[in-house]
Amino acid sequence: MLTEGHGVPIGAVIEGANRHDMRLVRATIESIIIDRPKPTEAHPQGMCLDKGYDYDEVYAILQEFGLTAHVRPRGEEAQAIKREAGFKARRWVVENTQSQDP
Repeated sequence: MLTEGHGVPIGAVIEGANRHDMRLVRATIESIIIDRPKPTEAHPQGMCLDKGYDYDEVYAILQEFGLTAHVRPRGEEAQAIKREAGFKARRWVVENTQSQDP
Protein backbone atom coordinates (compact mmCIF):
# COMPACT_ATOMS: atom_id res chain seq x y z
CA MET A 1 0.00 0.00 0.00
CA LEU A 2 1.27 3.48 -0.83
CA THR A 3 0.45 6.25 1.59
CA GLU A 4 0.89 9.99 1.53
CA GLY A 5 1.13 12.43 4.37
CA HIS A 6 -0.34 10.84 7.48
CA GLY A 7 -1.10 7.41 6.09
CA VAL A 8 -3.89 8.20 3.63
CA PRO A 9 -3.84 5.37 1.04
CA ILE A 10 -3.23 6.52 -2.52
CA GLY A 11 -2.77 3.05 -4.02
CA ALA A 12 -3.06 -0.60 -3.00
CA VAL A 13 -2.69 -4.09 -4.40
CA ILE A 14 -4.20 -7.18 -2.78
CA GLU A 15 -2.03 -10.29 -2.87
CA GLY A 16 -1.37 -13.38 -0.80
CA ALA A 17 0.74 -13.02 2.34
CA ASN A 18 3.40 -15.31 0.86
CA ARG A 19 4.15 -12.86 -1.98
CA HIS A 20 7.19 -10.65 -1.38
CA ASP A 21 6.34 -6.93 -1.33
CA MET A 22 9.10 -6.05 -3.79
CA ARG A 23 7.30 -8.11 -6.46
CA LEU A 24 4.28 -5.78 -6.16
CA VAL A 25 6.03 -2.44 -6.70
CA ARG A 26 4.93 -1.94 -10.32
CA ALA A 27 1.33 -2.98 -9.68
CA THR A 28 1.13 -0.78 -6.59
CA ILE A 29 2.44 2.31 -8.40
CA GLU A 30 0.06 1.63 -11.29
CA SER A 31 -2.84 1.39 -8.80
CA ILE A 32 -2.49 5.04 -7.72
CA ILE A 33 -5.86 6.65 -8.38
CA ILE A 34 -5.01 10.19 -7.31
CA ASP A 35 -3.79 12.53 -10.04
CA ARG A 36 -0.24 13.40 -9.13
CA PRO A 37 2.14 15.81 -10.80
CA LYS A 38 4.71 14.19 -13.05
CA PRO A 39 8.19 14.16 -11.50
CA THR A 40 10.57 16.65 -13.11
CA GLU A 41 14.14 17.67 -12.50
CA ALA A 42 12.88 20.82 -10.81
CA HIS A 43 10.25 18.94 -8.77
CA PRO A 44 11.44 15.35 -8.23
CA GLN A 45 9.30 12.86 -6.36
CA GLY A 46 10.70 10.29 -4.00
CA MET A 47 9.44 7.04 -2.61
CA CYS A 48 10.50 5.94 0.87
CA LEU A 49 10.83 2.19 1.19
CA ASP A 50 12.21 -0.17 3.79
CA LYS A 51 15.14 -2.50 3.28
CA GLY A 52 12.87 -5.24 1.92
CA TYR A 53 12.79 -3.22 -1.31
CA ASP A 54 16.57 -2.92 -1.71
CA TYR A 55 16.75 -4.71 -5.07
CA ASP A 56 18.00 -3.53 -8.46
CA GLU A 57 14.63 -4.51 -9.96
CA VAL A 58 12.81 -2.10 -7.62
CA TYR A 59 15.19 0.76 -8.42
CA ALA A 60 14.67 0.15 -12.15
CA ILE A 61 10.87 0.17 -11.83
CA LEU A 62 10.89 3.37 -9.78
CA GLN A 63 13.20 4.99 -12.33
CA GLU A 64 10.73 4.07 -15.10
CA PHE A 65 8.08 6.07 -13.24
CA GLY A 66 10.47 8.97 -12.63
CA LEU A 67 10.60 8.32 -8.89
CA THR A 68 13.68 8.53 -6.70
CA ALA A 69 14.07 5.60 -4.31
CA HIS A 70 14.89 6.31 -0.69
CA VAL A 71 15.78 2.92 0.77
CA ARG A 72 17.70 2.42 3.95
CA PRO A 73 20.39 -0.18 3.15
CA ARG A 74 20.25 -3.59 4.79
CA GLY A 75 22.01 -3.69 8.13
CA GLU A 76 22.24 0.10 8.56
CA GLU A 77 19.30 0.21 10.97
CA ALA A 78 20.65 -2.71 13.04
CA GLN A 79 24.02 -0.95 13.35
CA ALA A 80 22.34 2.28 14.48
CA ILE A 81 20.39 0.39 17.15
CA LYS A 82 23.65 -1.06 18.51
CA ARG A 83 25.51 2.29 18.34
CA GLU A 84 22.94 4.75 19.61
CA ALA A 85 21.24 4.37 22.97
CA GLY A 86 17.49 4.77 22.65
CA PHE A 87 17.52 4.50 18.84
CA LYS A 88 14.28 3.02 17.54
CA ALA A 89 13.73 1.50 14.14
CA ARG A 90 11.80 3.78 11.78
CA ARG A 91 8.43 2.39 10.78
CA TRP A 92 6.24 3.77 8.03
CA VAL A 93 2.63 4.48 8.98
CA VAL A 94 1.24 1.49 7.09
CA GLU A 95 3.72 -0.92 8.70
CA ASN A 96 2.99 0.49 12.13
CA THR A 97 -0.76 0.12 11.54
CA GLN A 98 -0.45 -3.44 10.27
CA SER A 99 1.80 -4.53 13.10
CA GLN A 100 -0.54 -3.48 15.92
CA ASP A 101 -1.77 -6.34 18.10
CA PRO A 102 -5.55 -6.56 18.45
